[in-house]
Amino acid sequence: MSKKRDWQSDAEYVGYVADLLAKPEVQRLAEHPQHHYSNRLEHSISVSYQSYLIGKRLHLNVRAIARAGLLHDLFYYDWRKTKFDLGTHAFIHPRIALRNAEKLTELSPMEKDIIVKHMWGATVGLPKYKESFVVSLVDDYAAMDEVVVPWMHKLRHPIHTHLKALN
Repeated sequence: MSKKRDWQSDAEYVGYVADLLAKPEVQRLAEHPQHHYSNRLEHSISVSYQSYLIGKRLHLNVRAIARAGLLHDLFYYDWRKTKFDLGTHAFIHPRIALRNAEKLTELSPMEKDIIVKHMWGATVGLPKYKESFVVSLVDDYAAMDEVVVPWMHKLRHPIHTHLKALN
């Protein structure tokens, strides 16, 4: 498997998201845990950039993918502790993220769909655009990667330690 590309050295990608990354509201995501091993800003950048790379290969609207991918989890509560009367976190947080994103920048209909439908699969709202499917699937993959991979390393660690001790 090839080495992951560094988003910061990708001038085209940075050009699409630099204004958003400069906003305190986006930087504030670094203060909020996403899963067990990352914060929400790291997660959002990862989803945004990996979706952007896939979008390039598929000749999709990479500007919309990069920007909406970055904003897809623009909320500030702890999703593991906060409960809602109107629905689950999977249903509520995309709408909160969309509302927060609309306060930061003008969004195209495609960007709005990407943000609000990024939980497709866990919610029933079918994405309207291919770009929305890409971000939704990359977000699912990223969530698994952020939780399962470090967990698997922890599980394997005692075995490796034990085997090294035997040698």
